[in-house]
Amino acid sequence: MQNNKWLIYLILIVGFCSYGQKSTTMITLENYLKHIEQEFDVKFSYAVQDVVQVKLNPPTQKMSLQQVIIYLNVNTLLNFKALDERYITVTTANKTISICGTVLSSDTGLPLAGASISVNSVLKSSANTKGYFSLNNLSPDTILLISYLGYESQQLIARDFFSTTNPCKRINLKPLQEELNPVLINVYLTAGLQKYIDGSIVLTTKKFEILPGLVQPDVLQSIQVLPGVESTNESIANINVRGGTNDQNLMIWDNIKMYHSGHFFGLISAYNPNLTNKVIVTKNGTSAAYSDGVSSTISMFTKDDISNKLEGGAGINLIDADAFLEIPLTKKWSVHLSGRRSITDFVDTPTFTNYFERSFQDSEIKAKAEDSNTSSDFHFFDYTAKLLFDFNANHQFRANIIGIQNNLEYNENSRQQNEPESKSTTLSQKNLGAGFNWKGKWSEKWSSEVNTYYSKYNIDATDYRFQTDQLLSEANEVLETGAKVNAKFTTNESLHFLGGYQITETGMLNQTTVSAPAYSSTKKNVLLSQAVFAETEFHNRQTFLRLGLRLNYFEKFNKFIVEPRLNFRQELSKNFALKIEGEFKNQIATQIIDFEDDFLGVEKRRWVVVNNTTIPIATSKQGSFGVEFKQKKFNFDVTGFYKFVDGITASNQGFYNSFQYKNANGNYTSKGIEFLTNKTARNYSIWTSYTLSKNEYEFESFTPSQFPNNVDIRHSVTFGFNYNIIENLSISLGGIWRNGHPYTAPIAGNETLQTGNTIVVNYDNPNSRNLDDFKRLDVSLSYKFPFSQSVKGILRAGIINLTNEENLINRYYRVDPNDSSKAVEVNNASLGLTPNLSFRVNF
Repeated sequence: MQNNKWLIYLILIVGFCSYGQKSTTMITLENYLKHIEQEFDVKFSYAVQDVVQVKLNPPTQKMSLQQVIIYLNVNTLLNFKALDERYITVTTANKTISICGTVLSSDTGLPLAGASISVNSVLKSSANTKGYFSLNNLSPDTILLISYLGYESQQLIARDFFSTTNPCKRINLKPLQEELNPVLINVYLTAGLQKYIDGSIVLTTKKFEILPGLVQPDVLQSIQVLPGVESTNESIANINVRGGTNDQNLMIWDNIKMYHSGHFFGLISAYNPNLTNKVIVTKNGTSAAYSDGVSSTISMFTKDDISNKLEGGAGINLIDADAFLEIPLTKKWSVHLSGRRSITDFVDTPTFTNYFERSFQDSEIKAKAEDSNTSSDFHFFDYTAKLLFDFNANHQFRANIIGIQNNLEYNENSRQQNEPESKSTTLSQKNLGAGFNWKGKWSEKWSSEVNTYYSKYNIDATDYRFQTDQLLSEANEVLETGAKVNAKFTTNESLHFLGGYQITETGMLNQTTVSAPAYSSTKKNVLLSQAVFAETEFHNRQTFLRLGLRLNYFEKFNKFIVEPRLNFRQELSKNFALKIEGEFKNQIATQIIDFEDDFLGVEKRRWVVVNNTTIPIATSKQGSFGVEFKQKKFNFDVTGFYKFVDGITASNQGFYNSFQYKNANGNYTSKGIEFLTNKTARNYSIWTSYTLSKNEYEFESFTPSQFPNNVDIRHSVTFGFNYNIIENLSISLGGIWRNGHPYTAPIAGNETLQTGNTIVVNYDNPNSRNLDDFKRLDVSLSYKFPFSQSVKGILRAGIINLTNEENLINRYYRVDPNDSSKAVEVNNASLGLTPNLSFRVNF
């Protein structure tokens, strides 16, 4: 009998589906129920609030009461059940539905593959390549968040999907107003790396999977997989973008200009990757809103959303430990905190030992460390804090602070007149930054933003020398304050205008004090600069064009510098596109290098501000042309570039040749071509990049006046392979091969010469030789495991230089102290086989 009942029920549903047709006129459910009550002499029992907002299309065909109940159950989110022949209950209890949708870009209409669908802040699904997703067994009141990088998130209720005429809802996400830069390649080399349509590369740390040798998404190590980005001495404190020096990279953290980039004197990024939400690397075609950094712009941004629940994480590796928290205070207030500290002063690890030897191999510290009468204490830490406040949906306020510090202390013990005596050598390196940001959206077309910041960099060293009973103290300080105001106007989804004003005051101090004989030198300089800028950006499905102009004024020199900008990309077909980029830029701060005495030989660079005479304003002109090919997740990119940088000084190039102690102004020209191929699939990603370039100096007062640049690397290849072995286990294998670093050798048979009372190395033609090729193979493993639905763990292991190659990264010469007619060769080596291991938990 029971089976017959269900059979009848099924027949009624099939019958209804076959002949029941709905009217095109919507009526309220409440009115329809009153009609049914009169027609069948029944009574519906319901809460008014459950039905008052419900509308439906009533059937046009005659139905029995049982068919009507089935119809109502199918076409509404309510439960209808007959208690007897007269009374029918209407409830919402235990009703579940299945939903599906397609996520599209509102401006292009293209699917947003990989869009996230979250329920109660927990990721439940991702859109496939067609933007489609589905979820089952949801309560009608379930709240879903649809999000995609670079687009405004959209919050929906599951009942919004309910429709019998169109079961799959189209969800159109709007591009963010401040993110006028759609994603071109969603997975670039590895998950978490993306390419924007203007050519910039974006690292999203929370989506980051794995790269060879790394156990965390280190901001400045990760970008070295990109073509045209090198570190000739494998230090993130010496990143060379298309042949430029490290001080020619503009570093910005949450709109604060930073003057320090690395812990462990360059081997580890100073920016905690676990609270850094995304990093944008721009090599050319920069927005007119930015100047400074004549080689590149590296912009880092922390998470900018107020979450409705506590989130955080903690981790440890063989170098440091860190933690971060995102604390919601109210619906409008939130605080984000992070901290990281080295563990190397508590425990020695193989990673620390290798890093220590690599960092201090060519310094006073290394020489002292080989003496059993010395002891050391080295540690570093960094911290960040961010206050988030949303006045309303259109106005936001943010306040940030970041602190970075390296501390080194060496103690030397001796006996003076049979009495033990201890002297300390110390080095402290700090960068403190603070900033305020306010964003306002005045209408659908108008928005504005105000940024102010303060940045302070200090490096201080004291070095006591037993042999001469001399105390040497050195200090370098940078103080900078700045403010920027801009306004954006959007005429439609394809055309945008940006205009603004920026003012910056930069002061730099250099001080040296010697106790015996008494000597003191203090140099301080301050420069105020102002700029106005404007640009327009047009973007449709085939064309991206950004034209900008920036006018800079330096009151101290009564000097104007005009900087045009161009960024153009045109799709020729579904698979091919052309791109053209160009920019003029300037830079008012540079680093001079002293290989002899500066900061114990560990940190050899001092920041100085230009004086427009002996240290001129550096200017750059850069152009590039490229072709892109995309098909079925295969990407091929070839770009030719030309860069001319004028206003460099001999003192900031770090010469190890006959020009080492000479003052002169010059320029360099870097030109070349970059290739990148990348194939991604569901379980793997493979890539290869190759850069062919030529980089030459020109100093008119030198002989010869033209010679190879210190970072002239003619051939450079990187490659990598990522593979998901199983769902949560991944491996990444990759490597680097490039020409050896240029160096200058002494003249054979005449290695030294006497200049006055000083004997110096008699160098041959500058940078006429190269070290042996640099070769390195790295590997990483990553395993993810959930402790619970909301607590995730991740274990990563990595090895840098898996084959333990003996790579030289620098070579120079000194006069032999035992035979002044000879020069002694000094070699600096790269990291040997260096393992690391990390474990972290996020919630």
